[in-house]
This record gives sequence, structure tokens and C-alpha cells, in this order.
Amino acid sequence: METHDILSDVSAGISELKKNPMAVVEQGEGFPVAILNRNAPVFYAVPAAAYELLMDKLEDMELAEIVRQREGQPSRKVTLDEL
Repeated sequence: METHDILSDVSAGISELKKNPMAVVEQGEGFPVAILNRNAPVFYAVPAAAYELLMDKLEDMELAEIVRQREGQPSRKVTLDEL
């Protein structure tokens, strides 16, 4: 028997999702809901607000990496016209 990690506190079967998608999403109370097919996660239903926060966090991480890469590089002054 194969086991699968479920990265959510709430899960629902795919048939339950088909019957009432919004009820399934609401079960997560703003957090992702793992959608299962034969007891294995097949995807996560992520509310829009949670998805937007995730995208913002990823962007912040990417920007922080750019800052780390540029740390120690010499700086130079520019005027607004040069931007």
C-alpha cells in the first residue's frame, strides 16, 4: 500500500467536490483543501486570497535572492532622468 503526504488540514473526495465545490472550499476556512481520488491527493483547492498571498511571498523570496546576489557590489548614483 502506497502512502501519500497530504499537505493540508482539510481534505475532501473528488466526488464531494463535484457535488458542491464551494462547500468544499469553505471547509478549508481560507486555507487549501486537499482533493483526494482513491485516498491519494490529486490537487489542492486554494482560495484566491491564499493564492495571492502565496504569490506575494514567492515574489518576496525572489527579490530577496536578487538582493543577496547583489550584496557587496559597488553602488553608483543615478539621476531620475537616467532611470
